[in-house]
Amino acid sequence: MKEFWFWAEEFDKELITTALESGAKAILLSEPSKVQEVKALGRVLTASREGADLVEGKDFVYVLIKGKEDEEKAGKYPTNVKVIVETTDWTIIPLENLIAQREELYAVVKNEEEARLAVKVLEKGVKGVVLKTKDLNTIKRVGKVLEEEEEKLPLVVVRITRILPLGLGDRVCVDTTSMLNRGEGMLVGNSSGGMFLVHAETEENPYVASRPFRVNAGAVHMYIRVPNNKTKYLCELSAGDQVMVYDHKGRGRLVYVGRSKVERRPMLLVEGKYENKKLSAVLQNAETIRLTKPDGTPISVAELKEGDEVLGYIEEAGRHFGMKVEETITEK
Repeated sequence: MKEFWFWAEEFDKELITTALESGAKAILLSEPSKVQEVKALGRVLTASREGADLVEGKDFVYVLIKGKEDEEKAGKYPTNVKVIVETTDWTIIPLENLIAQREELYAVVKNEEEARLAVKVLEKGVKGVVLKTKDLNTIKRVGKVLEEEEEKLPLVVVRITRILPLGLGDRVCVDTTSMLNRGEGMLVGNSSGGMFLVHAETEENPYVASRPFRVNAGAVHMYIRVPNNKTKYLCELSAGDQVMVYDHKGRGRLVYVGRSKVERRPMLLVEGKYENKKLSAVLQNAETIRLTKPDGTPISVAELKEGDEVLGYIEEAGRHFGMKVEETITEK
């Protein structure tokens, strides 16, 4: 997901506090002497000429791009150095050229329109934006742009082929620090190459109240999709981890794990097919666990039957330590 930095040209407690509340990951300070004052406002990275978490000239550099020579200079720094670029007339051409050359690229922006453009350039976008403004509302709007910046996946319609009750197993309930909506859930599966969209517990029933912050995601061994095109095993999740939530149109957003509960429960094997690709997942056998229909409607595993259509995700590559790799892998 894209990073949000705020450039404090002068120390202003209200501006910096608003940036922190709007999700800023780092505060870039023109006055190095103010680093500890920023630290007193909250846990946040600081960047400055000296005394900060990120030191200019070592961890990051700033390049004002006035012409081609400046653009070439920005592209020549070591790959581990964060390069912050600012254009004099806000043109995306230098960003397009530099995005093709390096990952650690940040763009100075002055409003939400520039931020939205910077994170969309060449579809990939810059790694983050550095907002330079003294307007509180602009800070809030840019924070919202970065929060809404989404990952889009091409979900597919999967036809259920088998439902098999299993014995007891350990399943993971993922409680997040966000409220999830109807039509949203998490992508999980026995294989990273084929995942089901397990719906959040947004639905009321006569026996259990809704828990819209929760996804009862399935057995401990299964994969779950997390940010940056990676996966984790469900059993690895703990408080503070980042996971991805997707809606029925494939639009993803980052949320944080507040609690991960592993409990022994009766389980259910669910299998499906998309074209010639098989998908499977082991889920808790309970009415409150639901998959997601193509229109976003949740369907309980207690009602699920062969031939029903639900949403899933297919990818061709395998995974090695959660990272996508191009190799032949067969999982049954």
